[in-house]
Amino acid sequence: EKEGSPSLGRGLVREPCCAKERGSGVLSTMKKKVLLMGKSGSGKTSMRSIIFADYLARETTRLSPTIDVEYSSVQFLGNLHLHLWDCGGQDDFYKNYLENMRDKIFRSVELLVYVFDVESPTVDHDLHQFRAIAQALDQHSPDATVFVLIHKMDLVAPESREAAFAERERSILDCCSATMNITCFPSSIWDETLYRAWSQIVYSLVPNTKLLEDHLGEFCKMCAADETVLFESTTFLVIAHCEENKGAHGDVHRFEKISNIIKQFKLSCRKCAQAQFEGMTVRNSKFTAFFNLFTTNTCVMVITSRPEIEPAAIQLNIEAAKPHFERLIPQTAL
Repeated sequence: EKEGSPSLGRGLVREPCCAKERGSGVLSTMKKKVLLMGKSGSGKTSMRSIIFADYLARETTRLSPTIDVEYSSVQFLGNLHLHLWDCGGQDDFYKNYLENMRDKIFRSVELLVYVFDVESPTVDHDLHQFRAIAQALDQHSPDATVFVLIHKMDLVAPESREAAFAERERSILDCCSATMNITCFPSSIWDETLYRAWSQIVYSLVPNTKLLEDHLGEFCKMCAADETVLFESTTFLVIAHCEENKGAHGDVHRFEKISNIIKQFKLSCRKCAQAQFEGMTVRNSKFTAFFNLFTTNTCVMVITSRPEIEPAAIQLNIEAAKPHFERLIPQTAL
């Protein structure tokens, strides 16, 4: 594999489990076209490599700029294929996208992820380019969802980040049609904000998450757990979660922090200890947290604060639930 060209399929392309469900019906593959755009140097390829190609943040310094359009296909939750179009951000490429490749680039788009560098010295030019992209998307894929990541927030002083994000978000929303569905996130490759943003992005693409969360809620009750969380097993992005007492935990970003920590630990196991990550248990005087491989495409975290519940009972429940969720997860695409 050459430097600067991450293999996004590594560890992600798997044969869908449970190909036949509900009798002899064959489960169809769902394909979603996702555009990843932003000016050159904004951090698009770095975040893509961290989320989908198992790069550590410090390893992204060796990535080279994207030339024209890089295509990759990521298999997510078995039968959901994300067709990622990582579009180079140089001005000449933008002109080509808008004038010569307009229909090819912007037709049949499910979702646009647009990345702004919060420290960019050319804010007005960046907004002008984004407005042109948004107009082309609205013309060719009017139902597409737009996620904007205001990136490299680690470069802003902590006490100024909220104000800097709000100001940039306001300018972005003001330059586009009010009918467009645009959601903005602050992000950085150096903390959990990247996982928070991409978890929401992927969550919007997974069909029928309500069904999955209903069954996860029943599983949570069976385990007498405080919370259960379902992660995609390669990216560690959050797919669904359930908590018995909503709002009881004060940290609303805890899942993304866990995604970040567990993925870093998994990569360390593989790169430093030559070991495969299978799971872990953390226990103290206040809670016990179990993190296990679950179905073919997911991991599960179960948290309980009840000391009388034996860890072995939780582990037995996790094992007993695996076949049910193995069958259920492909059905969320039907």
